[in-house]
Amino acid sequence: MKLETDYLVVGAGASGMAFVDALIEQSSADVIMVDRRHRPGGHWHDAYPFVRLHQPAACYGVSSTDLGADRIDALGNNAGMYELSSAAQICSYFAEVMDRVLLPSGQVRFLPMSEYRLTEAGEHVVTSSLDGEEVEIIVRRKVVDATYIEPTIPSTHEPAFDIDPGAVVIPPNDLVKLRTSPAGFTVLGAGKTAMDTCTWLLENGVDQDSITWIRSRDVWSINRAWTQPLDLAESRARFNAAWLEAAAVSRTGTEMALKLEEMGIFLRLDRDVVPTAFRGATISETEVEGLRTIANVVRAGRVRRVRDGRVDLVDGSIDLPTDQVFVDCTASGLRTLDVRRVFEPDRITLQYVTPGFACWSAAILAVVEANVEDDATKEHLALPVVYTGDVDDLLSFTRDYLVSAQRRSEVADVRSWSGRTRLNPARGLRERLSDPQVAGPLDTAREWLAPAMKNIEERVGPAKDLV
Repeated sequence: MKLETDYLVVGAGASGMAFVDALIEQSSADVIMVDRRHRPGGHWHDAYPFVRLHQPAACYGVSSTDLGADRIDALGNNAGMYELSSAAQICSYFAEVMDRVLLPSGQVRFLPMSEYRLTEAGEHVVTSSLDGEEVEIIVRRKVVDATYIEPTIPSTHEPAFDIDPGAVVIPPNDLVKLRTSPAGFTVLGAGKTAMDTCTWLLENGVDQDSITWIRSRDVWSINRAWTQPLDLAESRARFNAAWLEAAAVSRTGTEMALKLEEMGIFLRLDRDVVPTAFRGATISETEVEGLRTIANVVRAGRVRRVRDGRVDLVDGSIDLPTDQVFVDCTASGLRTLDVRRVFEPDRITLQYVTPGFACWSAAILAVVEANVEDDATKEHLALPVVYTGDVDDLLSFTRDYLVSAQRRSEVADVRSWSGRTRLNPARGLRERLSDPQVAGPLDTAREWLAPAMKNIEERVGPAKDLV
């Protein structure tokens, strides 16, 4: 069997859905989407049940369809900020987008429960995981890889350490399945998954002294209060101004992080330890306050072996009471990837071109694809923004986003779409330009832009296009 299409999109997760939604709004292109899962939603189907978005739902998903109700939470760690959708809500949302927006458009077909492969002969073949039927896809324009930046998550990754018989090691997904109380909980990992897990344990009545937290390194997180849209958009204006000021006066990434902390934008868990990692996670101040109550923190490098009552680490070992539950939060989440060209003659590889917003990035790339003629120009507008995980790369990270954003602002169609899409994290600023609380910080940001770029290029060099 053969099918023909303009674009074959491999992956119906957040990036793939955002790309296709924007592409069919901007063009008459025909699209076939393929995914190994039964429904769209990608890694959200495998996420732990208590995970929520780190960013407001008001700016997540696809451009055409609202997620949530643009409500401000009144209770909990997110009180006073825009709502954060759960994994279940996100999966339901993407299914709704597929069923009510993409498929009814007549421009999109979806092949779920299927695997894609490129044969040695250059044929694009999709194989059903249910009946084994193979379909050859004739692609008139491009294959779109929407899986390249898919995160690594606890329930699907293989631990990079040995586990002895008798040691109970579970992903955070399985915490909700516990039926008997263990002697204690040992959380393995330093990132946002570990933070979410510790917060969930505390919120559900586990004594902080019953939690041991093994962190190979400490991380900087962004204060979520500074990244709010719509009625709270002045926070985003202040965020932009402060970020550019920090970039203008800092000699290193660590210096920039400390400056951002001084301004209230960056948060760390331990006031006595300067973090060395940054992966873009956002968190609330009340979450940080709760996490700081956990005193049993172990810093002895990565985990090498877990035994019942003992953990071997790179820089030593620790003894623990037996009958612990070890919660594996060591999956890398946002992966550090080799940067590759986004636009090639027969292929698009979706990557971050904005700082930490997968949906916005993917949709921007669709708008560029639909409105710009040649691949060289498209690539010039799509400089990848890479999270290396190392705070020392904060200056180059900032440079690449600023350069990429400036280039796109010079293309009228792309600039116009970016200004009106619900995916823009600065959503709401345009409508509030007459508000002094918005206009003032935006003026400040414009004043700091040139000094920031000058300082960054002096410290880490100019941005380089991929060739």
